[in-house]
Amino acid sequence: MALYFLVFGVCLLIIGAVVLILMTVGTPRYRTEPSDLLTLFDKALESNISETEWNTTIGYPIRHDDYLDSVRRRAARLMETHGRRWQIAQGKPLLNQEGYEELKALRDHLAAHTALQQR
Repeated sequence: MALYFLVFGVCLLIIGAVVLILMTVGTPRYRTEPSDLLTLFDKALESNISETEWNTTIGYPIRHDDYLDSVRRRAARLMETHGRRWQIAQGKPLLNQEGYEELKALRDHLAAHTALQQR
């Protein structure tokens, strides 16, 4: 009977510790910052990006900054209208020429906006 209580006490202690740890640890959150979008746009302009990386960043809403979310939505629209997803595997650009120029303008606008906010 003593062995039963010992095993029960150890199991209760372990389960209690796991529950306590899970309750105190917060949920990890990912915050997209302007530098993340600039890096993503630079990779896309250099044709050095995968479709998965693009969709992971552009497909995730940015709730903490309305301006960044509007830039993200504009980039998603660029992919819808000018995207050439099927050619990424062949090493070709993510966007056609018109989309490339619009993405470059969007990237420059975001960089200027970020520079102004950092002053």
